Amino acid sequence: MPVVSRLVSIVLRVVEIICGAIVAGIIGYYLGSLNDLEAWPQARWIYTEVIAGVSILLGLIWLIPFSFSFFSWPFDIVISLAWFAAFGILVDAIHKFNCGSVWGWGNITHNDSCGRWKAAEAFSFISACVWLVSGLVGLWFTFRVRGTASDRVSNRRGLFKRSAV
Repeated sequence: MPVVSRLVSIVLRVVEIICGAIVAGIIGYYLGSLNDLEAWPQARWIYTEVIAGVSILLGLIWLIPFSFSFFSWPFDIVISLAWFAAFGILVDAIHKFNCGSVWGWGNITHNDSCGRWKAAEAFSFISACVWLVSGLVGLWFTFRVRGTASDRVSNRRGLFKRSAV
């Protein structure tokens, strides 16, 4: 079963890197092209850009399939919460545009500002969910490994216990 959890972890890390790269590219485009913004929206976008960059970096580091990468589940959950905050920031900012419903992601393939903005919003939500699932897989792996190790320890014969032989 560890092979399955390792394969699932690798697939999740690749999706995390892809989502982070898409959001970083879209938000980077907006940061580069819209220089005349006031400080508060720009700070929100910089936060989203930083979360995307940290996600890409940690996704690449934890993509290497070592057993210690499964014990990084608290960081996965924290980054998931940071992505949910970035998603909330993007949802709050989309109300200033006339782009329709927040959950209407049907026009993300259009090459207009609403399509790009909704794509960033959609991929930030997907990234938050994938980081959360990755954290849950790591949590499951950690307690599954811990449970099997404690079973082996409890079956050992102590120093002063009689042998069954």
